[in-house]
Amino acid sequence: MAHHRLHHRLQLVCLVAVVLTAAPAAHAIFHFDFRLDTDSPFFGRSARASRYDTWRRAALESNARQARRLAKALGKLSGAAAPAPAPADATTDIAAADVTISPYTHQGHCLTVGVGTPPQPSKVILDLGSDLLWTQCSLVGPTAKQLEPVFDAARSSSFSVLPCNSKPCEEGTFTNKTCTDRKCAYENYYGIMTATGVLATETFTFGTHHNVSANLTFGCGKLANGTIAEASGILGLSPGPLSMLKQLAITKFSYCLTPFADRKTSPVMFGAMADLGKYKTTGKVQTIPLLKNPVEDIYYYVPMVGISLGSKRLDVPEDALAIKPDGTGGTVLDSATTLAYLVEPAFKELKKAVMEGIKLPVANRSVDDYPVCFELPRGTSMEKVQAPPLVLHFEGDAEMSLPRDSYFQEPSPGMMCLAAMQAPFEGAPNVIGNVQQQNMHVLYDVSNGKFSYAPTKCDSI
Repeated sequence: MAHHRLHHRLQLVCLVAVVLTAAPAAHAIFHFDFRLDTDSPFFGRSARASRYDTWRRAALESNARQARRLAKALGKLSGAAAPAPAPADATTDIAAADVTISPYTHQGHCLTVGVGTPPQPSKVILDLGSDLLWTQCSLVGPTAKQLEPVFDAARSSSFSVLPCNSKPCEEGTFTNKTCTDRKCAYENYYGIMTATGVLATETFTFGTHHNVSANLTFGCGKLANGTIAEASGILGLSPGPLSMLKQLAITKFSYCLTPFADRKTSPVMFGAMADLGKYKTTGKVQTIPLLKNPVEDIYYYVPMVGISLGSKRLDVPEDALAIKPDGTGGTVLDSATTLAYLVEPAFKELKKAVMEGIKLPVANRSVDDYPVCFELPRGTSMEKVQAPPLVLHFEGDAEMSLPRDSYFQEPSPGMMCLAAMQAPFEGAPNVIGNVQQQNMHVLYDVSNGKFSYAPTKCDSI
């Protein structure tokens, strides 16, 4: 049975967790009603890189993460079923937490948070394509370079290692898992890097002025190879078993991504604040089902049934876009993949339509990993080029209309390239990446199995 953990991640969001209070009682339900403001990948140190460099790096990293998916399909990676919902012994109402996200690297957005009691700063990348929260930890030996001091478990009164027979160890989805000195040791592949560590519990507090604390299962680990741009770790928000969403019974969240080149913040909302009706949109709100993959629960699937370029419906069989009984195929939403990926029949039709519809000469050279590029007139930027909308059709006559900047990029001066690629192997899903979701307020209502979206000027929320 093939399990597909799609780590198309980055643009990633960095979190820094600061623990200021004792952990709440175990098995409590938390109502996390708060907002995070993320910066564009062009902020901060990445501002020194050109827009062209940023696009190219993002494309290369998107494709590296696709390679991980191929390894999974070949049976090199393992998976596990999702656990039952966490028990609810108590309820804690928490007012809006004031959490600030600051710029971080050419691929990431950072949120200020922290780990342990007393607090130890830790920059953690927010990842909607994985579920494990982990941070580099002195307990497991030498770690990769990061800006803050490495988390020292010995200095925290709330730190506790989980044994091999613990529920999170048994139910977690890892690349590899072993029992070492009665500790639950794991290894996870993230396409361009590998992380190892041991499972533990720790107190995390989110917030700057209004703090929200919670006791969470996390990975006390390190990077075995690769880099996360001097961050400390990753916070997974996929629907997987170890996700913070599952642990804290957070039932819905939303985000609205501003265009990268605008260098403006992007909001992420949790709980009651994740409500499209509370914010001004530039188009109607549409709602479609979130689909269940019969094999795994790591990714968010939606029922895409067709594609159009302008008014022309592409000749793509609906069943080519559907999830198969063995868990392959389907369409995944990802806030951290720069490029879109389409199964072979869909990509071939889109490529054909684009080459017919864009009135520019096709470039006789490629730009890094972009498969289709056009030569812009001398002295002309992509902003001057007219292009029809790319329309994604969903079950129930819903559709998502994408303007030019949501499916084209300019990774090199004078070159306009299609920000979509063919899925790397048979059985891979279609991926709707973050570029396609620019200026689109999207809401994941996990408890009701619904995905809502509306065109929005994200910098006005």
